[in-house]
Amino acid sequence: MKTDTHPQYHTINIKMTDGTEYQTRSTWGKEGDTMTLEIDPTSHPAWTGGNGRMLDAGGQVARFNKRFGGLSLKR
Repeated sequence: MKTDTHPQYHTINIKMTDGTEYQTRSTWGKEGDTMTLEIDPTSHPAWTGGNGRMLDAGGQVARFNKRFGGLSLKR
């Protein structure tokens, strides 16, 4: 096996958007560096169930029905 092929695995600090911090092990940065997150599970709508929007779904369905509404699978 080749030596020195894997990156260094060390302890870093993670700072969440709400200011809380914790330590984890990573290959990112150097020993003791702090990774400041811009998006995390406490702020992102995917985890918090924030306001989701449907973009033009009614328009697309109406356009589909207008184009293919007369077709039928029955013989």
